[in-house]
Parts: sequence; structure tokens; C-alpha cells
Amino acid sequence: MAQLIVSKFGGTSMGDAACMLRSAEVSFKQGSSLIAVSATSGTTNDLIALGKTSESQSWPEAEKILCKIQDKHIKIANDLTISQGAKDKLHTLFDEMNSLAKGVHLLKDCSVKAMDALMSLGERMSSVLFTEAMSQILKKNGSSKTAELFDVRTVLRTDDNFGKAKPLTSEVAALCREHLSFLKDGKHIVCTQGYIGMTDEGMTTTLGRGGSDYSAAILAEGINADVLEIWTDVAGIATTDPRICPKAKPIKEISFKEASELATFGAKVLHPATLLPAIRKNIPVFVGSSFDAEAKGTWVRKDVDDHPLIRAMAVRKKQVLVTLSTPEMLHAHGFLFQVFRIFNDHKVSIDAITTSEISVSVTLDDSTLLNKRLIADLSTIAEVAVEENLALVSLIGNNINHTPGLGKQIFEAISDINVRMICLGASKHNFCFLVKEDASSEAITRLHRSFIEENAEEMA
Repeated sequence: MAQLIVSKFGGTSMGDAACMLRSAEVSFKQGSSLIAVSATSGTTNDLIALGKTSESQSWPEAEKILCKIQDKHIKIANDLTISQGAKDKLHTLFDEMNSLAKGVHLLKDCSVKAMDALMSLGERMSSVLFTEAMSQILKKNGSSKTAELFDVRTVLRTDDNFGKAKPLTSEVAALCREHLSFLKDGKHIVCTQGYIGMTDEGMTTTLGRGGSDYSAAILAEGINADVLEIWTDVAGIATTDPRICPKAKPIKEISFKEASELATFGAKVLHPATLLPAIRKNIPVFVGSSFDAEAKGTWVRKDVDDHPLIRAMAVRKKQVLVTLSTPEMLHAHGFLFQVFRIFNDHKVSIDAITTSEISVSVTLDDSTLLNKRLIADLSTIAEVAVEENLALVSLIGNNINHTPGLGKQIFEAISDINVRMICLGASKHNFCFLVKEDASSEAITRLHRSFIEENAEEMA
């Protein structure tokens, strides 16, 4: 029996007709069984702009964005010379987009639910086009397989937290068994959408920005896939962001635990939640470039052969440090419970935390400060101080919390950069610290030189 392979292609891989045909060729060569695609590059942002403009401005202004989106997809359709049936599907989606935008404009209300419905159209349009590209590649290669368009909402059931819906794993698995079990016969290639789902009541949801990777992983778990492939515009995971450090090196393989830390603390190649379903079912994940499919890429697995002290490093910018101080913490219990309860009530995730006798400091994304109620509620239990324009620098590797001399090497490399907070000990895979945002790139460059480049030179 052939392997069940789930492949996901991002927005740049769907950028135009040439990109779609290239991605379809990659899918054919890889033997993909199920392919989840993102919206064409820039379309999600255009749909957000359409929703906001329809709500707050004149209809002609909204119509300009509407036409821009339609024209982009019509051009790709014409370049691909799609079938009449696909054209009809595309125009039905155009009509739906027009109706939703007009509804928002008339009501002067673009709710999160309405925005999800609008944003889902990006993936639904691109998947129509990509199915046609896939059919053409199958025909070109003389394959007897058929490419079939599938509405992912049929199986990807979520809760009703519009804007950032949570997949209902057990329901997804049951629905995949019901609707996608035919994939095992190896005669079909299913083309579907990333990023979107549906509630039990039939309302369209999205999984949040970057959720296409996550939805592909959920589908891989649902069909018990053998491999999950994430195809993007970079050839795998690197030791750090090449835009910060041009000497960043490709990583051949990385463990689930390391990759999870790397994604959580700022690496852009993988969505932080992507690996959770893969870990649950122990599904190997391959990350590669659809623009250079022959490049080696990166394998993410449970077990790897090499366990370096420092595998990679990441930076998470736009961080704030919130410090809560009160004498009531001294020799008292229950204070941290109150703190975490407030964060839980506001559904706010904490990245790093340190405590002293009478204070506790946590790092958060700076967008959290828009939640004025959060700060007000925290102020009822302690004095609150907020520091902005910070970045969290993370070193990801193995046995970090049991390696003597590591801290010395780190802080010698950045001796003239002020470190605001250190977080070490909770994970053997991560050492992170907070610096001013404008010093973060320099910190990464120096640390990469010290731990990655110099080590490579010694081994050469």
C-alpha cells in the first residue's frame, strides 16, 4: 500500500499560475495523497481590507478591493486555461464574496464571524485553481490518478471561537474516516483548503493567521498519514533567520521538542501549533521549498541522530515585560494563583516568567497591551509596571540546563548588551533572555558566530 502523504503549500507557492503548476509538479513527484493550500499571496490581507473598508467606508472604495481580488484570480484562471466547471465554481465564490461584503457594508458591522466567512474565500478560491493545475500535471505525466476538489469544512470541525478556532480532534478523526478513507486506494489526489474549518452548526471558522500549517497537521492526524510535508519559499529550517544572519546554516534534522521550542519562540517557518498533531501520532514532518524541491530541506522527527548543545536560535520581537510587585507575596501562598487566573480569564498566553520575593515578571506579545481590562485587573492585586520595545532571544538545543559553562559563553558573546530577564531551567531544550528590540539582531549574530559558525570551523 502506498504511503499516505499530506502536503501543504503556502501563499507564495500559490502566487501565480507558474507557482501553482510548480507546486503541483512537486506534489506529483512526492506522491501526495492530500494537498492543503493557502490563499494566493496577499489575498488574505486583501480580504481583511475588504471587510474593514466595507464596514467603515463608501461602497465604491470596497468595490475597488473586490475587483482587485477577482482580477488576480481571473488572471491565474486564464493563465491556467481552466475548465468551464472550475470557472463556474470561481464565479460562485466571487458572488459570495460580493454578497458578504455588501452585507457588511449595509449593516456597518464586520463581526469576527463575518470576517471568518470573508477570509475563508482566499483558500476556497486558490484550491479551485490549484485543483486544475494538479489535473494538468497528472495529465502531462500520463498518470491515471484524478485530482479532486474537497471542501475541508466537511471534516475539519472546530469550536465557535471565530478568528482563532480550535479543532475538535476526535470529531475530525471520525469525519476523516467517513469522508476520506478512499485515499488509501491511491487512485485520487485530494486538493483542499488550509486555515479554515466549520462549527457543528455549519458556521465557517478560521484557525488564526498561520493556521494553514496547523490544519494540514490536523488532517494528517485525522487520516493517519505516514508523512506531513510543509512546502514554503525557504529550503527548510535554518540555524537562525538568514535575514538577520547571512551565515545561517540549513538544518538536516531536528527533534519534535527542539522544533516546538523554535517555532514557539519566533522561528517563522513553522506555525507553533503545527507539531502538536504530528507529535500525538508520531508523524514525521518534512519542511522544504516548492521553489527548490531538490534541496534537502529539514526533517522533524521524534528521534534524531545528532543532539548538539545548541541547534538553532530565534528571536521573538514586539515583546513587553509586565512586572507585578506587592509585599503580600512575601511568605504568602495564592498570589501566583491569582495572577494566572487573571491571565486565564483574558485568554492571554505567557511566554517567559521569573519571580522574586515580592514580584513576578512575565513576557507577553505587545498586542496584549490593547487589552486595557487585563492591566486593570492585574492592578487590583499588585503594582503593575510595563516595559515595551523588547525582544526575547532563545537558544534551542539539548541538555541546556545541565551543561556547565554555557551561561559564561552566552554572556561573554553579548557582554555589552544589557539583559533584562533570564529564563533557564524549565526546559532542557531552551535558554531565553530579554533584551531591547534594537539590540536583538546583534545578539543573535554574535551568538550564532560563537555557537554555530565557530563550532563548524572547529569540526572542518
